[in-house]
Amino acid sequence: VTTLLPQFDAQKCTGCRECVKFCHFNALIYIKEKPMVFTEVCHSCGGCVLTCPEKAITETSRDVGHIEYGKHGDIRVVTGVLNPGEASGIPVIRSALKQSDPLTIVDCPPGSACSVMESVMDADFCLLVAEPTAFGFHNFQMVYELAQLLGKKCGVVINKMDAAYAPLETFCKENHLPILARIPYSAQTAMQVSRGEIVSESDPVLADLFRDILSQIRGAVQ
Repeated sequence: VTTLLPQFDAQKCTGCRECVKFCHFNALIYIKEKPMVFTEVCHSCGGCVLTCPEKAITETSRDVGHIEYGKHGDIRVVTGVLNPGEASGIPVIRSALKQSDPLTIVDCPPGSACSVMESVMDADFCLLVAEPTAFGFHNFQMVYELAQLLGKKCGVVINKMDAAYAPLETFCKENHLPILARIPYSAQTAMQVSRGEIVSESDPVLADLFRDILSQIRGAVQ
């Protein structure tokens, strides 16, 4: 996966700073009589190239990550891997999403940062997974707010549940959020996952639970 970075021709650049004025991400600065780009915040929009009156800016390709593929039975897995030190995973996410199938499950990181927004932008349904703790509830509220801003249908799965967490249950009830499943905490399941096992293939109870979640999602989307 590559992105484009501006490259400046010192012979053509007159120091007009039109590119610096245009960049809303503050990725460009003019210092010591020459322009400089901060690669960490550049969004590769190409605006600086378009606005330069002297045509002193071109774009060069830069590697930011790669895509990995795997398969288990009839399930195809696509994983985006960001290079160490890169600030934004958006280009890798976009490349991974291009590989989507008619039924695609996108596993997002926690929180509501740009990477999550990019992941759910085109989703038909958001499955909000929450843990019944104060920290888990706080993260859940941020993700729910993002899903609401994007106008997404939502359902909730409470994971690692050993007892009801009243604030989470009340929030879901007040906001008419359906709780599709409550998955109990299980040390055995944790051990299976740590060994790379597919728990739905060895635990018939979890297999039925996951099938029921998928059935509810299909009903909500249709």
